[in-house]
Amino acid sequence: MDRDELIRIVNYEILAVPEVLEELDITNQALSSLIERGKLVPVKEVGRTRLFLREDVEKRKKEAAELKGKYRPFD
Repeated sequence: MDRDELIRIVNYEILAVPEVLEELDITNQALSSLIERGKLVPVKEVGRTRLFLREDVEKRKKEAAELKGKYRPFD
């Protein structure tokens, strides 16, 4: 794997907190709750910076949609 390919992969597959918030359409407080409950686990934490795998975020988004359909079917 060359440097350019690695950069492309990191830019697509790794999400920072603002990107996660946008993707899941949630608040920072809701994200903190997901992390505390183990529903979404950062792959790396440096100080206050957290990084997530896109695959994990998309999985959580799918789970949230399923739960919404189950418990809030009229929304």
